[in-house]
Amino acid sequence: MAEYDAVVVGSGPNGLAAAITLAQAGCKVLVLEAKTTIGGGMRTQELTLPGFQHDVCSSVHPLALASPFFRGLPLHKYGLEWVFPPAELAHPLADGSAVLIERSVAATAAHLGRDAQVYQRLMDALVQQHDAIIQEFLAPLHLPQHPLVMAGFGLLALAPAAAFAKFAFRTEAVRGLFAGLAAHAIMPLEQPGTAAFGLILGMLAHRVGWPLARGGSGRIADALTAYLRDLGGAIVTDSEVKSVEDLPPAKIRLFDVTPRQFVRIMGERLPSGYRRQLEDYRYGPGVFKIDYALSEPIPWRASACKRAGTVHLGASLAEIRQSERDAFTGRETDEPYTLVTQPTLFDPTRAPAGQHIGWAYCHVPHNSTADMTERIEKQIERFAPGFRDCVVARHTYHAAALEAYNPNYVGGDINGGVQDLQQLFTRPTVRLDPYSTPLPGLYLCSSSTPPGGGVHGLCGWYAAKSALRHSR
Repeated sequence: MAEYDAVVVGSGPNGLAAAITLAQAGCKVLVLEAKTTIGGGMRTQELTLPGFQHDVCSSVHPLALASPFFRGLPLHKYGLEWVFPPAELAHPLADGSAVLIERSVAATAAHLGRDAQVYQRLMDALVQQHDAIIQEFLAPLHLPQHPLVMAGFGLLALAPAAAFAKFAFRTEAVRGLFAGLAAHAIMPLEQPGTAAFGLILGMLAHRVGWPLARGGSGRIADALTAYLRDLGGAIVTDSEVKSVEDLPPAKIRLFDVTPRQFVRIMGERLPSGYRRQLEDYRYGPGVFKIDYALSEPIPWRASACKRAGTVHLGASLAEIRQSERDAFTGRETDEPYTLVTQPTLFDPTRAPAGQHIGWAYCHVPHNSTADMTERIEKQIERFAPGFRDCVVARHTYHAAALEAYNPNYVGGDINGGVQDLQQLFTRPTVRLDPYSTPLPGLYLCSSSTPPGGGVHGLCGWYAAKSALRHSR
């Protein structure tokens, strides 16, 4: 095999981001991917029936639009097109109504009743400080360049989401809306720092939107791959790396894998202390996911839900709080907080004419093999009576099956590890440079490094920058 300046193991968003960053710096780069297709969490496949294109993992990508890495790429030239639903998020309520998050803060606040003013003040301030917050929060631990902004944001963000919702908002509708945002943390909402997830996702909804990639998330991977190849990078699929000995010679080697796979690949070559730290790394709850082929759109009782690309099911703060606590403590909950996306309302290219796809998942205990289909569909039927009559076909993944599909989803954990205060900025170990390892030329660049899960490419971007600094 030809010699390369850098080899990247894994072609998820972070592996491709690392490869592109190195190629932009003039390195000859090779990416090795174990699967027959590239993309990691950005794959789109016919999981149910021919002609129905489903996103295997993520579908909605606010972090991609906010990411400093993605913003610097000409991906539109490689066919990537973003689709923006009229509303970013719908949160149906038990009484048959729904609250929406729209791009406009004012339009959103206008329908929030007694919480209108406090919501508008909060989100207006966050949107105005968006660039500074993203620069500081979606980065490894560092001396802040905007200390006053981060001090103010930190006072809010460090709070438990449940306590923040009760303190900030007076209506159960808006408390539930915020809880649904914060539950993307996949942690109990009583944990410190969970408010940060709700604040940032709300801010992103108003600042950049919650878009879908036209044709599916796989189009993001296709565009990144095409750009990398134009930079001279190479990608080899069906090339599983089981040992570091499988890699060709290169000065820089980056691994888009979690600590568990990295320990397996490196074997006894890792210093014992560092290896023990990696082995102590904590993984979180998994997800149970269903992809649907549908004969018609989801028949929401609240018609406003048809304006949103994403729908959160869990009417109240108390309900969502219980669901997230159950998943974290090892119990399959009876009324799961359920995330639903409905891409074909806004992107008809993903299904045969007149038909639709849907996507739903809930959080479950780590490595669960429980079938949550009945409980998820009961939740959907609760807010969309007659939903089951629309289902033509379904495909499911339980948490353990997700890991079998993608080893980076350890136990079904799509975030690459718990993202609590202990493992937010110092993942996977406590080091000044979290991407470097004790072995020269070897770096970690997966979502098990800062800033964690999501399609933003920043773990790979920062890891590649670290590698370039050390290689000079």
